[in-house]
Amino acid sequence: MKVYGHRGYSGKYPENTMLAFKKAVEVGADGIELDVQLSKDGEIVIIHDETVDRTTDGKGWVKDLTLKELKKLDAGKIKDGKWGFQEIPTFDEYCQWCKDLDIITNVELKTSIVYYPEIEEKVTEMVKKYKLEKKMLFSSFNHLSIVRMKQFLPECPVGALIENDALTYAGYYGKKYGFEYYHPDWELLSDEAVKECKDNGVGINVWTVNDLGAFEKLYEWDVDGVIGNYPEVLAAYVHSKQK
Repeated sequence: MKVYGHRGYSGKYPENTMLAFKKAVEVGADGIELDVQLSKDGEIVIIHDETVDRTTDGKGWVKDLTLKELKKLDAGKIKDGKWGFQEIPTFDEYCQWCKDLDIITNVELKTSIVYYPEIEEKVTEMVKKYKLEKKMLFSSFNHLSIVRMKQFLPECPVGALIENDALTYAGYYGKKYGFEYYHPDWELLSDEAVKECKDNGVGINVWTVNDLGAFEKLYEWDVDGVIGNYPEVLAAYVHSKQK
């Protein structure tokens, strides 16, 4: 079972910042989960919400702000400035940092509320630039985006994100459309859903797992990965089980 830092080590550090990513790796996370969108001038930036209001000291839609404008915002605001000024990273900066690390990156394309034309092509170009094809996993609530990523980077696995009860035929759906993984809210899982996925050869990466009781159940189910805000706790649990 792999442990992914949800937006990095977001339970303690400002989410989707280089600080949070680095800290997640330091505490033993196997991978990083992050979110990508496009700035007004077409640069790939790492931020979860479609607006900057919640996570920075700015206001407005990501799509309406240039990279220069986004770089002036303080993403450390979400933790009350405890960790000082933190920039919104670009995907380029992240790839440059992680290219020599032994981690998997789960890139969520935020295209279900705002669709960014050519974001899939731009992400593909960046992955190829840093030769990260063997270290990337793509997911989205907009399943068209992961279909497109599969066309551009067939060697990279993809996961269909869901947040409703659509797990009934998850394994069949994933197998039919060539999705290697399903990424459900952990509360949606059941014995039947897990079996249905496994019977169809579809893996399961679960979000957002911050409760050790839930984690123990997921470990019993032998899911492929868990995405949590506190990767230090989850990684320690997995390592203790593997001794």
